[in-house]
Amino acid sequence: MRRSINLCILETKLQRCKCLKQFKQILSQMILTNFITDTFAASRLINFSVNSTFVHFDYSLRIFNHLHNPNTFIWNTLMRAHLQLPQNSPHQALCFYKLFLVKDVDPDNYTYPILLRSCALRLSEFEGRQLHTHVLKLGFDSDVFVRNTLINLYAVCGNMVNARKVFEESPVRDLVSWNTILAGYVHVGDVEVAECLYSRMPERNAIASNSMIVLFGRKGLVVHARRLFDEIREKDMISWSAMVSCYEQNEMYEEALVMFVDMNANGVMVDEVVVVSAISACTSLLIVRTGKSVHGLAAKIGIEDYVSLQNALIHLYSSCGKILDAQRLFNDGVLVDQISWNSMISGYLRCGSVEDAEKLFCSMPEKDVVSWSAMISGYAQHGCFSESLDLFHKMQLHGIRPDETALVSVISACTHLAALDLGKWIHAYISKNKFQVNVILGTTLIDMYMKCGCVENALEVFYALEEKGVSTWNALILGLAMNGLVEKPLNMFADMKKTRTLPNEITFMGVLGACRHMGLVDEGRHYFSSMILEHKIQPNVKHYGCMVDLLGRAGLLKEAEELIESMPMAPDVATWGALLGACSKHHNNEMGERVGRKLIQIQPDHDGFHVLLSNIYASKGNWGDVLEIRGMMAQHGVVKTPGCSMIEANGIVHEFLAGDKIHPQINDIEHMLDVVAVKLKIEGYAPTTSEVSLDIDEEEKETALFRHSEKLAVAFGLITIASPTPIRIMKNLRICNDCHTVVKLISKVFDREIVVRDRHRFHHFKHGSCSCMDFW
Repeated sequence: MRRSINLCILETKLQRCKCLKQFKQILSQMILTNFITDTFAASRLINFSVNSTFVHFDYSLRIFNHLHNPNTFIWNTLMRAHLQLPQNSPHQALCFYKLFLVKDVDPDNYTYPILLRSCALRLSEFEGRQLHTHVLKLGFDSDVFVRNTLINLYAVCGNMVNARKVFEESPVRDLVSWNTILAGYVHVGDVEVAECLYSRMPERNAIASNSMIVLFGRKGLVVHARRLFDEIREKDMISWSAMVSCYEQNEMYEEALVMFVDMNANGVMVDEVVVVSAISACTSLLIVRTGKSVHGLAAKIGIEDYVSLQNALIHLYSSCGKILDAQRLFNDGVLVDQISWNSMISGYLRCGSVEDAEKLFCSMPEKDVVSWSAMISGYAQHGCFSESLDLFHKMQLHGIRPDETALVSVISACTHLAALDLGKWIHAYISKNKFQVNVILGTTLIDMYMKCGCVENALEVFYALEEKGVSTWNALILGLAMNGLVEKPLNMFADMKKTRTLPNEITFMGVLGACRHMGLVDEGRHYFSSMILEHKIQPNVKHYGCMVDLLGRAGLLKEAEELIESMPMAPDVATWGALLGACSKHHNNEMGERVGRKLIQIQPDHDGFHVLLSNIYASKGNWGDVLEIRGMMAQHGVVKTPGCSMIEANGIVHEFLAGDKIHPQINDIEHMLDVVAVKLKIEGYAPTTSEVSLDIDEEEKETALFRHSEKLAVAFGLITIASPTPIRIMKNLRICNDCHTVVKLISKVFDREIVVRDRHRFHHFKHGSCSCMDFW
């Protein structure tokens, strides 16, 4: 049969082929005329099919399987297709090579670069080494193209020893060889060797210089990067982008934006990568107007639909409070990915729209660990601690391994809810699943244990940490001070200085707080002075407030007031409030009335100041003034914050308000209170009714006292928590004198350890005494 098709006709037909139907016609004609047996013609057909958009790769494989003697070019073409086409994988290229060897086809100098790139994409050094032996055996090691792909393989796998060996042994090194080995050292972050290689390059192109700028930026060597950038004669888009990114990565956001503007002014085309860097700089500076200008430029040049840019813009607008703009971008996005959903959830949470974030989270087609963590941390940040814990449990049920963000947030939720049992379970979960306890996670655990009164557990976490930051030391010092350990916080501060960890403002809040809780006036004066003179830290209003509280608690009211008057900044209401509390404690009614009146003028809606002033009047029997204060409270809509105590029992947190009668076990609780009252009366207890600022008879005052929230919580603890487990209670207000006395006696009569965390500190009650030594 005469052939009705030849190579020239085939080439012409393939050039004109625009659809699968036409391609099948060409294939049919080749089969009918037996032209398919022409190896070169078959190679042209296969090359066209794998590179066309309308011929499925599986169809190309079916053609290949019917070829009698495919040549090396055809095998290489299919292996390259396995490597390049999105529907295939590099692994399949290696499998194809095994079949290639079985068919006893001879490889050429194009075969191994394809296969070595497959190994590099899979980061499979082992398979790459095997191919390297084939290269040596077949004599392709002298080919510069093969050697360059070998260098790249070892470099991307982080094996710079082998990469350098191949490079140094190369008989011929071209510019690609130098750029590849340089890129390897850039990849592993070896500045010294990269600089040395760069200086040795016989010819430096923009690729090499750009790689060095990227490395310098990653290592924080901004000056080096800028110097090199300025030395480049012909800067391309990558050069400018690398420099903008360098500034942005190193938090030099203004410089990044100036560079971006210069890039645009010089007529250099921008891509989505550099625009994302510019948008990120705008986000960090919270300059939404500039961000909108960059957004406009992206729209003008037609790149705004890139998903990475969409996500950066959503982050910009939500960070700057423009949540509707972020929402519009999200809703109008043609392509949205997982990051888009997560960015939008984070944006809602950042703007306080918890319900919107919750709705979006529930409607997500697929949730990853970032989605769960964002929602868990968002709940915790907005005070929805129970919701944070509930979502963490759901995350466990879905089999999602939490990340550090989720763990830190859920531990913080446990801290706020005083959910010690759950906090301990999470700590055990961290240990069991071998999470790395770094500075942030370790500090959060220390803070939880300290705020739940478990000092030993906190110390155990602290000493187990390999790395301790200033925040870790601060959590420990503040926690020890709060728990009333007399000398430990100050000893820890001395140990901190020995490790050359520089203290900061928060550290001195802990140190001064320790002095305040222990009444160490001279030591407090010393540390306050050393903070300024030795450590060059200027005290802020909180440090002054701490000193005022320390002096006031010690009865040095005049010195405390003088310190307020000498402050270099205006004292805040908390500082004046500390002095008012000290006046009430030491019965200095004259100063107390003056300070109290002043505070009510400064902050008329603060319930605590009204109550303290009312108590001062009540202690003098000035019921007319008490009524006046109550009238002022009613006028300004001020409601006294009710006493609230929380206690965890069997993994459930129970909450009690003063005078509570709605708890399911209230009858058992009241019965226990009666038992307690009888036993305390035998011990000689008499209620301290002077603190009840109500113009009622003594019997009513005693009843009101005995229904304070912490007494209800203690009674519940005696019923539900078996000895020797401590009864742990968290209270929102300062514990009153009468409750303090009662809990001390209960700890003695019932032989129970009771830990109460009030608004200011911990009280560890044991055998009839308290860790605060009655100084609080």
